[in-house]
Amino acid sequence: MKTKNIATFYAILAAALYAINVPLSKVLLNHAGPTMMASFLYLGAGLGLFIYSLIERATGKQVKREPLTKKELPYTIAMVVLDIAAPIFLMFGISMTNSANVSLLNNFEIVATSIIALVVFKETVSKKLWFAIALVTVASAILSFEGAGSFTFNGGSLFVLGACLCWGLENNCTKMISNKSSVEIVIIKGTFSGHGSLICAFIVGEHLPVVQWILCILLLGFVAYGLSIHFYIMAQKDLGAAKTSAYYSVAPFLGVVFSFIFLNERPGVQFYIALIIMVISTYLMVKDTIALQHTHEHEHIHTHEHAHGDLIHTHEHKHIHTHLHTHGRDSENHTHKHELTEHCHSHSS
Repeated sequence: MKTKNIATFYAILAAALYAINVPLSKVLLNHAGPTMMASFLYLGAGLGLFIYSLIERATGKQVKREPLTKKELPYTIAMVVLDIAAPIFLMFGISMTNSANVSLLNNFEIVATSIIALVVFKETVSKKLWFAIALVTVASAILSFEGAGSFTFNGGSLFVLGACLCWGLENNCTKMISNKSSVEIVIIKGTFSGHGSLICAFIVGEHLPVVQWILCILLLGFVAYGLSIHFYIMAQKDLGAAKTSAYYSVAPFLGVVFSFIFLNERPGVQFYIALIIMVISTYLMVKDTIALQHTHEHEHIHTHEHAHGDLIHTHEHKHIHTHLHTHGRDSENHTHKHELTEHCHSHSS
């Protein structure tokens, strides 16, 4: 029980560390351009995880993980390119609308991920998840218009939705390499996407921030992206993918709370309407995810687990093998039944 409680704490901590990104980024955008912000946030995540991996190696606590190969190169390149565009869009969105709106709109990433998984990767989406997706879309539309009774589209919301679309596609690309080293994936994301954004920043004429603000942005990137992913993976080892993603789903709502506390934001009535819809949709998505995992658990008899790095194998007497692949914002359960040769996929973001 103690181990489960610690894992639950890690999952909620991961959500809180990511949620703090939006309000603090809004503050730091007063001292850096949006593209520069995106660059140093990712560089902070990559550099921080690289130093963390060196400390692990020096202390002998490093877990051996399967490295990336040439076979995964197309997905890796796509991941890097999308991770250049997505945070830039997000920073522009944060600079143009209030951070509480941005935090809630981040839920649209689930919509983008699910639809791309269905259309491109031919995954199955349940009726309950379709309904939750529809609710998120409605709430996002409400948040995208300025003021009660106004039909003026909020440009900041458009940028946030663009970021969600990029991350939705990136989630599906990262999923294809999610059985590899999660630390290596984050280092690659941070290093290459961060430098790509830095080049874009210079091209559009943005100037380097003052050194102390660069250090603040790097630290925020390490905490909100690097450490968040680290604690997410630690939670998954004991909770499993479904339960961890369920706890992590509080991140947008924590972002709203942090926006109220740190920025003293007080959105209008349409925000609270969207908030209620988002809460209902999140509940449905979590329930759907947990229910699917619960169904799978009832199929398993006398399980034995052992781990190879990030890859956890569960062997049953029925010869059903459950493989858990983890990464960042995205996680997936694969269940392969040898006797039926069926492939059941559960995807949550």
